[in-house]
Amino acid sequence: MPEMPEVQGLVGFLAERAAGRTITRVSVSAIAALKTFDPPVTALQDAMITGAARHGKFIDLACGDDLHLVFHLAKAGWLRWYDELPKTLIKPGKSPIALRVALDDGSGFDLTEAGTKKSLAVYVTRDPRDVPGIAHLGPDPLDDAFTRDAFAALLTGRRMQIKGLLRDQGLIAGIGNAYSDEILHAAKMSPYAPAGNLDDADVDRLYDAMQSTLREAVAAASGKPPAELKDAKRRGMQVHARRGEACPVCGDTVRSVFFADRSLEYCPTCQTGGRPLADRRLSRLLK
Repeated sequence: MPEMPEVQGLVGFLAERAAGRTITRVSVSAIAALKTFDPPVTALQDAMITGAARHGKFIDLACGDDLHLVFHLAKAGWLRWYDELPKTLIKPGKSPIALRVALDDGSGFDLTEAGTKKSLAVYVTRDPRDVPGIAHLGPDPLDDAFTRDAFAALLTGRRMQIKGLLRDQGLIAGIGNAYSDEILHAAKMSPYAPAGNLDDADVDRLYDAMQSTLREAVAAASGKPPAELKDAKRRGMQVHARRGEACPVCGDTVRSVFFADRSLEYCPTCQTGGRPLADRRLSRLLK
């Protein structure tokens, strides 16, 4: 799943390559992906893209005077850019392409989604805040207003595990499964630590890890075309998706805990005092 750093990379790319270009055609091939009907998607035709922005994991293309093309790539979605858009027609249901946007210089992009579980979402709206997922976003962790004290206040009284809190878009916007693993590894903290039980030293360490991990990932994604962003993300991972490999900090073996449709990765020596965490496939008792 693309998270804040990759989404910011896509926003920067689109701001450079698509801003100033006029949309000549929008083709929807996965009707379920289009979540709005007013304004109609046809209203985007002949609109100039004037800018690109990020809201959490949402990408927002400002079009014309009062329209926005907003999309969320979900778990298996991606943006495929073409300097010369293919001439082939998209056949609904026969392609991973959900939506195609053609621009006036012959370039354009597809929104694609792999797999059978389709969650990619596209909105045409006059105000991005009308998109439910954006309206309920928590603060951006790299916003100047999101200080250490603001983070500490957010944790106070929370009984949820810290891994879940970092991933909750209503509390903090933009962090998903991968970067929460990386942040907790950098902070040397168990994913199951109760958020409300962290002391001042824990909060300091976790906040600093969040800031450094995300800023480094955003910098690594900056300036890269969409085709290179996924590999850049993988190269930057210390523990996420590296089960069975050696932890680059201590050399212990990276472990996984599996859930219904995802897993988390961690280093026992760095994060849990050397104790492996119970796997939910085998036990419901996680401590």
